[in-house]
Amino acid sequence: MSSQNLSYHETRSAICEYGRSLLDDDLTTGTGGNLSARLDEDHVAISPSGIPYADIEPADVPVVHTDGTVVEGDVDPSTELPMHLEVYDQRPDVGGVVHTHSPYATTFASLGEAIPASHYLLAFTGSEVPVAEYETHATQALGDAAVDALGEDYNATLLRNHGVLTADGSLEDAYNVALMVEYCARIHYQACAIGDPEILPDAEIDRLQGKLDSYGQ
Repeated sequence: MSSQNLSYHETRSAICEYGRSLLDDDLTTGTGGNLSARLDEDHVAISPSGIPYADIEPADVPVVHTDGTVVEGDVDPSTELPMHLEVYDQRPDVGGVVHTHSPYATTFASLGEAIPASHYLLAFTGSEVPVAEYETHATQALGDAAVDALGEDYNATLLRNHGVLTADGSLEDAYNVALMVEYCARIHYQACAIGDPEILPDAEIDRLQGKLDSYGQ
């Protein structure tokens, strides 16, 4: 097996593993959500469409050219492929993308409300989790809206009336951001139910972002 094929296999295996984790970590239900990883300058691997996460094998994970053409795999890629490709195209720093339907964060997406920094771990995403304009799922327009909301400063956005998208340097990093978004969404939801949460200033978030680079190491 060539080094490239080995690398592709490892990444496709990781997509299988993180896909199962989406369910274990309550970030989605059923076959909802999707995730991808940049393989090289011209290719990404993305979770397949419509297969239960427990049943996905590495060979089922499509490898797709950045023009949308499937180059490996016999299963259709996720219907949200246009959104993933748009993120990779506009954000060369991104190596992994995760789309979830996590319940607390999606609650704020349905309200059309950004999640502010009421907990310091929101610094993983930026000064807040912004809200993208609503667009129909599985469309290029949704990808455009997500990229517009992410800009250059955020690693996560709420997809209005839909769910969450996170993007970071690797699939592992993007998955960890998805966990942090859901955790912070839950804390903010609970804090709002009791009173008025205190929001950390942007200057503190900037300071924290440097410290969080080594979080968990």
